[in-house]
Amino acid sequence: MRITTITNWAYGITVVLTVLSAAAFILSARSATQERQAIEQHLLLNSLGEELALGAEETTDEARLYVMRGEARHLDAFTVDEGEERRRDATVGTLRGLGVPDRELQVVEQVAVNAEALDKIEEAAVAFYRGGNQTGARDTLFGPEHERVQTALLDAVTQFRALATARTEAAMRNAQARSDLWADIAKVILALTAAVFLAVLYFVLRRRVAIPLMRMTGIVNRLAKQDFTFEVPPDRRRDEIGEMNDAIQIFRENGLERNRLDDERKQDQRTKDLILQMMHRLQACYAQNELAEVVALFVPQIFPGIAGCLYTMNESRTALAEVSRWLDPAHTQPSFPAAACWGLRRGRPHVSHVADNDIPCQHLDDSGVPGLCVPLTALGEAIGLLYFEDRSKDATAADAPRLYLELIAENIGLAIANLRLRDKLMSLAVRDALTGLFNRRSLDEALNNLHRDKSARTVVCIMIDIDHFKRFNDEFGHDAGDEVLRHVAQIVSDTVGAAGTAYRFGGEELTVIATDIADEEGFGLAEKLRTSVFTTPFSYRGRIVGPLSISVGIASSPVSGPTTTLINRADGALLQAKLSGRNRTVAAFAMGAEEELKRG
Repeated sequence: MRITTITNWAYGITVVLTVLSAAAFILSARSATQERQAIEQHLLLNSLGEELALGAEETTDEARLYVMRGEARHLDAFTVDEGEERRRDATVGTLRGLGVPDRELQVVEQVAVNAEALDKIEEAAVAFYRGGNQTGARDTLFGPEHERVQTALLDAVTQFRALATARTEAAMRNAQARSDLWADIAKVILALTAAVFLAVLYFVLRRRVAIPLMRMTGIVNRLAKQDFTFEVPPDRRRDEIGEMNDAIQIFRENGLERNRLDDERKQDQRTKDLILQMMHRLQACYAQNELAEVVALFVPQIFPGIAGCLYTMNESRTALAEVSRWLDPAHTQPSFPAAACWGLRRGRPHVSHVADNDIPCQHLDDSGVPGLCVPLTALGEAIGLLYFEDRSKDATAADAPRLYLELIAENIGLAIANLRLRDKLMSLAVRDALTGLFNRRSLDEALNNLHRDKSARTVVCIMIDIDHFKRFNDEFGHDAGDEVLRHVAQIVSDTVGAAGTAYRFGGEELTVIATDIADEEGFGLAEKLRTSVFTTPFSYRGRIVGPLSISVGIASSPVSGPTTTLINRADGALLQAKLSGRNRTVAAFAMGAEEELKRG
């Protein structure tokens, strides 16, 4: 029940009890008034009865004293007392006005009759005495008739007083009982009113208001401090306190929801910040290994607890190889054909092993662990794959925001494509397009670096020229000449390997720079190059053309001379080899004379 309802009921009951108490007090006061009136009537009736008795006695005494003494004063007093009849009539009228019962009136009237009879006897006795018949007067006043009438009068007065006393005393007792009853009722009602008031104070103000408010004070204080971790005790009452409790519960739930949304917003903002940081770092990467390191660092922060791999497509776009991993995914292969991934086939993210409602990718094992494949594309072509794995068999990665997945995949794909494009541009800038060797610009930069290097490093330069290249071009065409250049460049690159770096100097001339080797080792490498070219057959359009031969000049630094003259000295040795009959190796070493070695 609502507190306002309880308060209204308590107010109504209090008003009713107060009215009843007032009515009881009024009735008690009225009964007290009736009691007082009964007492007054009792006193009045006793007084009237006493007057009737005394009046009759006084008249009789004065008449008897006059007969016995003959004194005139007694006769005067008797004459005055003869007005008693009028007083008796007035008394009877008074009694009728008081509303006494008929029986009492009959007794009073009998008193009046007896008094008149007694008056006549006494008047006759006085008349006898005044006529000189003293004996007759005495006999009349003291005779049996007078005695009988006087006794009857006194008995009637006594009876009247007894009846009046009994009636008035009964009326007094009844009035007093009623007064006491109504007074007790008024007291009980007042006690009930006080009890209702105290009960309302205790029940409403303390139990239903004060105690719940004290409990809610702590709750509200915690809510004011943004502490929503507590539980609001349930309150089933359907009153204002219950509604307040429900409002507090709703406020707490709203606070929890706001906190949840705020946490989600913060988490979302953190994810966006991490994605932005990753994008910035991806754009600053110079090599694919740097990109793989950035992805392995940031993706686990964006999707916590989810393992994964980054795969890149090979140049022929037929297979993928793992270049980066995080949190050790265990259910995918390190490399696999491009056709083994349904995500790459469809060009869209593909979920495997989630409720078994879709076909799994072939590069996954049969463990049933959920996996998500997100293809990486750039300019409409697939260039790689992001793989996510959740070992708890919950589709957390699949449930990740699709926008973030697409954004990450798009930026990683663009970063990989940019790196590949940069590598191609750099390759075009430093490599010869025909042979694939480093170009003249790269050679000049390498020599400049070696010149600036102040350490005592030995440098060997090998200059190579294809013998009779112009005649080969004239006989077979420029396309054949290009094939010869590619053929010789490939042999030189394979033969040098890690021992040095091969460059296309220009035209049909090639250059090899090797560091930290002795002159003898450099000469041996040059001879190995010349022999490999001469002994490797060359076919053009299905026919063997050849054999091919090269002339080689070699110089070293700093023993034989400075680095700045290294190319010139090697080129001079090459010229000497060509003038000496070609297919030779000539070394220009600073030993006072030029040594020519021929191998045929």
